[in-house]
Amino acid sequence: MRTVELFAGAGGLGIGVSRAGFEAAVVLERDRYCCDTIRENKERGLKPLAEWPLVQGDVRDVDYREINGEIDMVSGGPPCQPFSLGGKHKGILDKRDMFPEAIRAVRELKPRAFLLENVKGLTRPAFANYFEYMRLQLAYPDFVSKLGELWTEHLARLERHHTDGQGGNPTYRVVTRILNAADFGVPQRRERIFIVGFRSDLGIEWSFPTPTHSRDALLWDQWRSGSYWKSMEVKKPNSDVAERAEKFARRLRERPNFKPWRTVRQALADLPDPEIEPKAASCHFNHGFQPGARSYPGHTGSPHDEPAKTLKAGDHGVPGGENMLRRMDGSLRYFSIRESARLQTFPDDYVFHGTWTESMRQLGNAVPVVLAEVVANSIRVHLEHGKNTR
Repeated sequence: MRTVELFAGAGGLGIGVSRAGFEAAVVLERDRYCCDTIRENKERGLKPLAEWPLVQGDVRDVDYREINGEIDMVSGGPPCQPFSLGGKHKGILDKRDMFPEAIRAVRELKPRAFLLENVKGLTRPAFANYFEYMRLQLAYPDFVSKLGELWTEHLARLERHHTDGQGGNPTYRVVTRILNAADFGVPQRRERIFIVGFRSDLGIEWSFPTPTHSRDALLWDQWRSGSYWKSMEVKKPNSDVAERAEKFARRLRERPNFKPWRTVRQALADLPDPEIEPKAASCHFNHGFQPGARSYPGHTGSPHDEPAKTLKAGDHGVPGGENMLRRMDGSLRYFSIRESARLQTFPDDYVFHGTWTESMRQLGNAVPVVLAEVVANSIRVHLEHGKNTR
């Protein structure tokens, strides 16, 4: 199964896709720091990156006709700044909007499937029309806009084409869903929109994977059975949550097969605190202490015993009050690069290139490896079934 990876970033989506059994035919990324990160891990022989054919450059300059052989899947996360809650909200007017290039890749490569990811903000009412425009373009990638045609005019033609009953079936069957990474075993509450399509001629029936983890199961382990605190060797704190435990106990009985959400404490359990134990921390890649953490209204860090809040990445570094650990005693510090990589489920031997600020930008923009692997593995299984029955 061969893929073309667009907007590879630091490699989170690509590593997950590779772990799911896909082989990268081309890996495209423009940002030099991200490319340096990928190259450094390639040179160290870290799999699957050792085999990645990395191309540093702008996707707008790529001629996909030069890629030999069938491509089974196009994957990638187009830059999210045009739609991010923390961005400038320009959407289609933002020159960083690369969804047209993702659609062009699908049109020219005609892959059997595609997997695209972006921020939840893309689904906000302000971008509803444009989101529908992208979805219809992915369903009918050969139905291109005319010279000088406004995107709203092209959207109207696509809608008519989709509903007139004469245009035939869509080229791709497209489904979208917002997934929370914590629901799939990632120690971080990170909601992202996933857009998946299968080529219509394959006749594949597919739906997004079912979540495996839940908040209710974590609350049960913490405030009903107490097994969480015993396993972490931490004294159970006083909390009014215990008094409300019966409510989620009833909910949990309705969904008994869910595993507990993973917490920051569990993810970082075997890492020394870089502030308290700097010498021990120096034995781990990218695990230095970063001073300057401060709390702001609405930005108070991630509690030790919950999944981390969403890791952030701003244009000019980490926003104030973000990407911090809040200990049980109320003290704060920034997550180290290694800790942030743990929260994004990167492997421990994966090295990030650049300063703390630059590395955190790469991590804040990344797709959690485990979540990418779960979705991509489901796609691969269905593609293999399709190949075997054609």
